[in-house]
Amino acid sequence: MDQKPPPFYRASVPVFIAVLDRLEATLVRAEEHLGPLYPEALTLRPHPEMMPAARQVATTAQFALRIAFPLVGRRAPELRDPLDGPGLLARLEGARGLLRGLDPEDFAHSGRRIIRAQAGIAHLELPAEQFLNGFGLPNLYFHHAMAYLALRNAGVTLGKADFDGLHEYPPGFSFG
Repeated sequence: MDQKPPPFYRASVPVFIAVLDRLEATLVRAEEHLGPLYPEALTLRPHPEMMPAARQVATTAQFALRIAFPLVGRRAPELRDPLDGPGLLARLEGARGLLRGLDPEDFAHSGRRIIRAQAGIAHLELPAEQFLNGFGLPNLYFHHAMAYLALRNAGVTLGKADFDGLHEYPPGFSFG
């Protein structure tokens, strides 16, 4: 009988990879829809005081690593690809590769860890479960959503299915 990977692995790595997959699909769609305007769209912000779309994508990729690696007691590698379309796709692929390289069994004792991290200027010291569920996942989804919003505001036709990969609506459907 096959044994399931440890709970912290199941709650993190596959979830992170799915988010990064959705972001890649969003970037591909943005490039297809915007063509030569795509690079400019990556500079747009979801709000004037927020990071631009490219930085939101990069932060989402880095956050996946900032969450997963401490859960196994390791420092997260830094992704440094450029913040242009090809560079962002490389960051997403790099993050997925690093996540796939983590051994599920290394997550077996994650629940015993106290994880130290920084959130803005706040210094955190959280039990692994709170780190993952109260800090990591909300931040991962926040930056994913802000990238989505910035690109949608740039004119990319995106819907809920593009964000989560699960919803389905008929063509032309609107809640408006």
